Amino acid sequence: MRWSNYYLMTAREAPRDAEVISHQLMARSGLIRRLAAGIYTMQPAGWRTMRKLMAIVRREMERAGAVELSMPAIQPAEIWEESERWYKYGVELLRMEDRHGRRFCFGPTHEEVVTDLVRRDVKSYRQLPINLFQIQTKFRDEIRPRFGLMRGREFIMKDAYSFDANEEGLDRSYRAMHAAYSRIFEACGLEFSVVEADQGTIGGSSSHEFMVLADTGESAVASCAACGYGANVERAEVGELATPAQAGDEAAREVETPGTTTVAQVAELLDVEPARVVKTLIYDTDEGLAAVAIRGDREVNETKLLNVLGGLGLRLATAEQVEAATGGPLGFSGPVGLPAGLRLVVDESARQVAGFVCGANRGDRHFASVSWDRDVASARPIEWVDVMTAEASDPCPRCSAGELRLSRGIEVGHIFKLGTAYSEKMNCTFTDEHGRLHPAEMGCYGLGIGRTAAAAIEQGHDRDGIVWPAPLAPFAVVLSSLDPGDEAVRSAADSLYEKLVDTLSTGGFDVLYDDRAERPGVKFKDADLVGFPVRVVVGARSLKGGGAEVSARGDGEREVVALDQVSDVVLGLLG
Repeated sequence: MRWSNYYLMTAREAPRDAEVISHQLMARSGLIRRLAAGIYTMQPAGWRTMRKLMAIVRREMERAGAVELSMPAIQPAEIWEESERWYKYGVELLRMEDRHGRRFCFGPTHEEVVTDLVRRDVKSYRQLPINLFQIQTKFRDEIRPRFGLMRGREFIMKDAYSFDANEEGLDRSYRAMHAAYSRIFEACGLEFSVVEADQGTIGGSSSHEFMVLADTGESAVASCAACGYGANVERAEVGELATPAQAGDEAAREVETPGTTTVAQVAELLDVEPARVVKTLIYDTDEGLAAVAIRGDREVNETKLLNVLGGLGLRLATAEQVEAATGGPLGFSGPVGLPAGLRLVVDESARQVAGFVCGANRGDRHFASVSWDRDVASARPIEWVDVMTAEASDPCPRCSAGELRLSRGIEVGHIFKLGTAYSEKMNCTFTDEHGRLHPAEMGCYGLGIGRTAAAAIEQGHDRDGIVWPAPLAPFAVVLSSLDPGDEAVRSAADSLYEKLVDTLSTGGFDVLYDDRAERPGVKFKDADLVGFPVRVVVGARSLKGGGAEVSARGDGEREVVALDQVSDVVLGLLG
């Protein structure tokens, strides 16, 4: 392909709304163009990258036994009402009506559609297992779309859905998809990590996220180098913490603590470790108010908490709600003496803390030397739960040798064990060998196509532009003719272009021939910006030196190579 005939326009400045490097570089290098908030045109070079990624995805999905289909983007409300997600999904679901007043949505995901399909066709265990996948445009009406393809409203996604006769079959399907995703990201040349994750609005019993590691990642990942444990911080567990020094076994007493509404203030005033202060927060959910207690030196993980409390929303109660529920002002809540009707959940980290300090549910008052059994559990039930946020250097929950480390990652894939959450509600059943009806065991497996391309840029870039892994680059090689008006240079470049195309195409590599009548500096800057893995330069100086100048985008080292050897050298650089 000749650049003079190709639709590839670069820009020196990034759009004003481009906050992250992938958005800036995709816009500047002519890969995407914004049409509306969170909605982008994939320009030809960007679409080439997407097609290459989709080819890798299709290959590995089919290798894992999944079968491709295409499901409608517009979905009727009835099937979402069957699954009970029509209202639960929230405002991100783009709802609409047709001319007859029938309700539809633009699908953000396809669990309902694929379940409806399979329940119509599959009647016997002999027809299972099944795994169906598609690559399709989705829409989620993000309140604040941002970061280009990282958090757009319209996006391309690969989603797969497995149906099995039992949990053992689901385990096999899940492992097959886990392995397929690992092969996909390895084939893309990306550094990634697999971590345990929260199920979110999809539901189910188990899930893992595939994270492309990057300093600019939006998600925090906790991992242990000793045993390989990994989890999104929304899900990460923590091993047993050191127990703070205990107080004597004395009766609880009320103490004056004027103006001390923070753990640090209370700990300093009473001369105790923050870990011996139990802080109590009052949360408001759609299921009502709840009191949540945790060690004073730790923070509540609100994703874990929402899973414990249930409901659709989670927010800290207002000062007025706190006073009405506990009888005391905000900042002085505690687990002792709470009304019986107020639910109390306590993080496991606080279970071993004896003789602790907590709010007295009265202004400027705290209790000291409090015992869970004597002063709290004797009067009301306690729900012991894990709602703590993992921190760096915490003990690993899986092994005794390791500590957790925190890194940043970008979620590009997410796999779930759905179990029967959808099949039961939507009556997707089959008969076993004895003629008994069972709901199908389901799994779902999502992979963001555009998001993966953007994550590759977040992981691979420098001050000059994108540094693509070769499998995802729009073109693997750019051939630049520096003096297209010089007959000798033009003839040598034309001949080399034909040879490169013939030689590299057999290895699946492609070439963009920069034959534009532009200054060398413009061509070099554009080549670095777009991020072609290998650059070949033909000019009067290189010809005089014996051939063409060849360099790899990643290291920038240049070498003059005889024209008849350029193809071999380029193949070596591309691996």
